[in-house]
Amino acid sequence: MDFSWKCVVSGLELWRWYCQTKTDALRLGISVAEVDLLLQEFAGLDRLTLRLESFKDWPNVSMKLSLVELDGLWRRRLEDRVPLQYLTGVTYWRNFCLEVGSGVLIPRPETECLIDLVVVATNAVLDLGQGIWVDLGTGSGAIACGLADILTDASIYAVDCSPAALAIARQNAVKLGLAHRINFYEGSWWQPLEHLRGRVSGMVANPPYIPSGMISTLQVEVRKHEPRLALDGGVDGLDCIRFLVETAPLYLVSGGVWLVEMMDGQGEKVAKMLEDNGAYCRVEIFPDLEGVDRFVMAYLK
Repeated sequence: MDFSWKCVVSGLELWRWYCQTKTDALRLGISVAEVDLLLQEFAGLDRLTLRLESFKDWPNVSMKLSLVELDGLWRRRLEDRVPLQYLTGVTYWRNFCLEVGSGVLIPRPETECLIDLVVVATNAVLDLGQGIWVDLGTGSGAIACGLADILTDASIYAVDCSPAALAIARQNAVKLGLAHRINFYEGSWWQPLEHLRGRVSGMVANPPYIPSGMISTLQVEVRKHEPRLALDGGVDGLDCIRFLVETAPLYLVSGGVWLVEMMDGQGEKVAKMLEDNGAYCRVEIFPDLEGVDRFVMAYLK
């Protein structure tokens, strides 16, 4: 979203709204930190100012929205449970400020670890970092941008079947100055990358991995507002991962990296898939920031 500073409100009036919204948040089990994030985005107030509530004494506060419009956004958060990131239009991931919208899954902090694992892999085998890396199911483009940021000598390809997602991913690449480093393709998984068969140094993906029957049990913010296409992994949650296990050997170079995010509890099944396939070696499960098994990495023999 692109906003200009167009409204002015008194500090006291904004403070009264701030106090009320924090009360609303507590009552409905929403983190009060979200109120601070709204005011950081739309009123330009920093964390210290918010913590001290010193803006209460300011005669005027410049805002990107009127107080009525800001309150309307907050009502949508409370009543419709629209994720905060969709209301502000941005989310913070690694060292990026990414644009997000209802057409893409909101990048999670745990997914940042995928980039850290790529660093580990390319530090161990330096030639890998100079090859071709693909982000399958790129969504907002977070992973592709993360790859372009750390693999400065690599060629990055990002694929998604959603035109809406690709539009956002491209916007993020442009905003971050990485558009010249990333090749975007519309299509399903490997389908638009036939020309890369046998040439890919690394495949990274955060595919849909929630079992279909579990979608209805997810937080309302997720099940109601985030794209089901990016969540639903079929009956056992492993349909997409199973496909990537089977097809990646056609595209990866010998020693190439296969790296995927998954749900807690799926690690042993995914590792067994890779081992039973016979084309992979050095299969390893890695935890996320909370210590939950979240990633599986393997190498093509």
